Amino acid sequence: MSETRKINHLYKRAGFGIPINELAAKQNKSYDELAKSLIDDSKSFTSLSLPSDSYVDADYEKRKKLSRNERQELRKRNRENIRKINTEWLEKMSTDKAVLREKMTFFWHGHFACKSPVSRFNEQQNNLLRKHALGNFREMVMDVSKDPAMLQFLNNQQNRKKSPNENFARELLELFTIGRGNYSEDDIKNAAKCFTGWGYNPEGEYVFREKQHDFGDKSFMGKTGNFSGEDIINMVLDNPKTAEFIAGKIYKFFVNDNADSEIVKELADNFYSSNYDIGKLMYEIFSSDWFYDEKNIGAKIKSPVELLAGMSKVYNIKFENPKSVLYMERAMGQTLLNPPNVGGWASGKSWIDTSSMMFRMKLPEIIFKSSNIDFEIKEDAEDLIENDVKIKNANKKLNKSVKTTINLEPYVSSLSGKSNKDVIDNLTEFMLQIETPQKTKDLVLKYADDSNAENFVESSIERIMSIPEFQLC
Repeated sequence: MSETRKINHLYKRAGFGIPINELAAKQNKSYDELAKSLIDDSKSFTSLSLPSDSYVDADYEKRKKLSRNERQELRKRNRENIRKINTEWLEKMSTDKAVLREKMTFFWHGHFACKSPVSRFNEQQNNLLRKHALGNFREMVMDVSKDPAMLQFLNNQQNRKKSPNENFARELLELFTIGRGNYSEDDIKNAAKCFTGWGYNPEGEYVFREKQHDFGDKSFMGKTGNFSGEDIINMVLDNPKTAEFIAGKIYKFFVNDNADSEIVKELADNFYSSNYDIGKLMYEIFSSDWFYDEKNIGAKIKSPVELLAGMSKVYNIKFENPKSVLYMERAMGQTLLNPPNVGGWASGKSWIDTSSMMFRMKLPEIIFKSSNIDFEIKEDAEDLIENDVKIKNANKKLNKSVKTTINLEPYVSSLSGKSNKDVIDNLTEFMLQIETPQKTKDLVLKYADDSNAENFVESSIERIMSIPEFQLC
């Protein structure tokens, strides 16, 4: 396995890839140095920030008095703002120096899967996940549990002493912390009582509604007492099974869908001993020799967001109309801020079916030629359609223009003076994470535009992107 592929492996997994000129500058550094630099580059970061909006930022008393038309306008503004967060976040993934923090924010977005019709709640949660992305997992769970978007999504606003709602408590245990098989149904029922009264006000601030809280004794995981919601979170985090569950999920996302149980156990033990220091866990993974084992390189299928952010970052692609990115996300089955359910997105082979594979292989041509593309919308596309015209018919097709600007000058410069055959060898080595058959290279060489060096590099990159192996990372 070449050093080029190993360094690419690190930056594809810890971020969204690395341009060819930047990779060249990393060649003489150790994996330990590269892992440290990724951590260091993510220490400082910027939040996403929506511009002020008179409708969504109006105080509650004013919003209560809105007319019917004004309420419709408020919902429209919220949808527009959610689309802005989506596209600005995707751009941030491909341009921000703190690449590991953005990748971790993306991971936690799938882990604490949540969606809200209130744009400010989405903005608030996205920045909360970014803040804790490489920090302390215990603190993250505590803050997410008091986050208005999550409390709204899992109905904890309706969790009251006289009628406990178990939604939040169930997902906290099953999906967010300790995982199935490590708690009972009675634990869920009693944990739900501990979170009674946890809610939020119209300004998006956490509030503890004392009159709605159950102050009686509850039994949870073999202990009995007047436990609070904070007590439940701490008791679950004090159980090493939580570290094992989170370390296993992180291993599958960043290393390999097929987990190595011995390595996950070691990661979990160290994660627990560090009191859930996420940054230390990620450094341990990216600096370990086993991370660069051949079985882990090119072993994962890029998610739609990883594919789009990676193409933008590595090949300097700018989308002139950000809305076109929303259609691409939807066509491939992953729309940021709109997970399919609280379990988040499935991964691995679930990303690929006949339709999505054809779309992925056609995408480079559309992007490089700035042409139109057909989008087949399989779901309710209300949140994506311009002018808020709801598509009511399932499987309706749309035709949209995709306009881009692409700067491949670093590639032309780095490959200058090489024969066309060597250019193909270098590009396949850089762009694909598994060995490329010679006949595939020959086909790229045969059909690439060789009218000049710039056109040859561009058409070769486009054709290599259309090879199925480009979908692997």
